[in-house]
Amino acid sequence: MKRVAVLSILLLGLATACSTSERKNAMTADTKATAETKKLLSFLSEALDKGIMFGHQDDLSYGRTWKYPDGESDIKRVCSDYPAITGMDLGHIELDHQFNLDSVPFDDMKEMALKVNGYGGMLTFSWHLDNPLTGGSAWDISSDSVVASIIPGGVNHQKYIGWLDKTAAFLGSLVDAEGKPVPVIFRPFHEHTGNWFWWGQNHCTTEEYVALWQFTFDYLVKHKNLHNLLFAYSASGDFVTSKEYLERYPGDDYVDVIGFDYYQFSDAGRESFINKVSSCLDTLTAIAVSRNKIPALTEAGYESVPDSTWWTGVIWPAIKDHKISWFLVWRNAEFRAKHFYAPFPGQLSESDFIRFYELPQTLFREDIREIR
Repeated sequence: MKRVAVLSILLLGLATACSTSERKNAMTADTKATAETKKLLSFLSEALDKGIMFGHQDDLSYGRTWKYPDGESDIKRVCSDYPAITGMDLGHIELDHQFNLDSVPFDDMKEMALKVNGYGGMLTFSWHLDNPLTGGSAWDISSDSVVASIIPGGVNHQKYIGWLDKTAAFLGSLVDAEGKPVPVIFRPFHEHTGNWFWWGQNHCTTEEYVALWQFTFDYLVKHKNLHNLLFAYSASGDFVTSKEYLERYPGDDYVDVIGFDYYQFSDAGRESFINKVSSCLDTLTAIAVSRNKIPALTEAGYESVPDSTWWTGVIWPAIKDHKISWFLVWRNAEFRAKHFYAPFPGQLSESDFIRFYELPQTLFREDIREIR
């Protein structure tokens, strides 16, 4: 653990003792959640007073110049530590494929997930599922009838149930050495307020989206008896008011974590990115307090990280004054020249990321192992 963080966290804990005692105990949406899942939710709540956890998508699966070696990580190569949160994606599990849509073997994904859990890290799973109506990808928006076709009463409802069965089988197979189900944060149908996925804002009604979410929750939890899931509702960062954010919210009984995804696309947008993320976090954290949910910046980043001080000069100023449990940057695709969102040895922002890592309030694997 970073030495400077120990005293800082203790002092921060004293300074925020009042706010901690006043915060309601977090309750899982699944009333039958396992003890380990409830413990995870409690830790995510407690972490709000200790700092902000750092997450990275597919951190152990591949990096800028490597793929699949055991224990490897671009983050570890840079700062000798692992992220606190590891993101993975279930896309193509519904098709019975051996690999997910980013070429990660599901058998390897399971092994890596168990390792992350074993060393005290946390797991979040997104699901870029294919279009069940057209057979296209998650980005196939050629029809506005996809969601309607898979909710109860839809022509593809039974097909979707079959896809959920495959997803449930994988999530249910995550069992630790003691035979206990591994708790994970499940983040389906994300960025739904955008229009690039078939479940997006312009491709289904509010009622259809809510019905899809609620059916998915009920089927996995009540029919498949998966009680190791925390459900994350994750919008795009295009909202201004609480009303806009909550327009397709499925209800407190169906959600544990609330968040949003937002990316920077140019150096010219540096200040606007900081201001937009900070403004959205103001709204998000207020909603989280009022509904007793865990707030997080569920995806963020700047492709290729071309800004040498992006970590301490952009993302940190945007998030540092907000009580969020974590933020996650997207993947470092192997051998693709520009598609990466975290540093690696020799990358332009490497030194700044080390400074970011050394901040007392940023939490990585070794930090959370000490405080979890």
